[in-house]
Amino acid sequence: MSTLNDSIEAGGATPPATVKVWDPFVRVFHWSLATLFLVAYLTADEIEKVHIAAGYTIAALVALRIVWGFVGPAHARFSNFVHSPRATLSYLRDVALLRAPRYIGHNPAGGAMIVGLLVTLTGTCITGYMMTTEAYWGAKTVEEIHEVLANLTVGLVIFHVLGVLVASFEHRENLVKAMITGRKRRR
Repeated sequence: MSTLNDSIEAGGATPPATVKVWDPFVRVFHWSLATLFLVAYLTADEIEKVHIAAGYTIAALVALRIVWGFVGPAHARFSNFVHSPRATLSYLRDVALLRAPRYIGHNPAGGAMIVGLLVTLTGTCITGYMMTTEAYWGAKTVEEIHEVLANLTVGLVIFHVLGVLVASFEHRENLVKAMITGRKRRR
């Protein structure tokens, strides 16, 4: 089949032009982090070695993502998607009114979510590490902070998934597919 025929769908219409948005690192990071967090959360009190290994891997991924937020491609950079609180709240109001503008990269709410998740995951990893040290071994306060941060992360993940579903509906775009393929509709 020729390249021309590959681009034609049923009915003879060509699909909308797409643009590459999410680079391979961002996509692998996203799905690896989601999987590892689920593993860490489910093994918290049950399988300590798996929990700790998942936690250290999450810490490494978060550190790499923070670096990538400064040196990665345009849509991976914090400067591309971190907006002021005012802009983020204005965007959320527009979402509620079903008139939010579409973004090729992360929208302001998505940018705020990334920052929030990176902060809670960093805190969870730091407190998790602290609990393995002599100074904080058995420290109930550190353990409680660790659990609160992990549960706060779960809450953020739920809001993240809901936000993806709302944005996908509002803009008629499969954002889950975009995070797998790395491509989004141009317009």
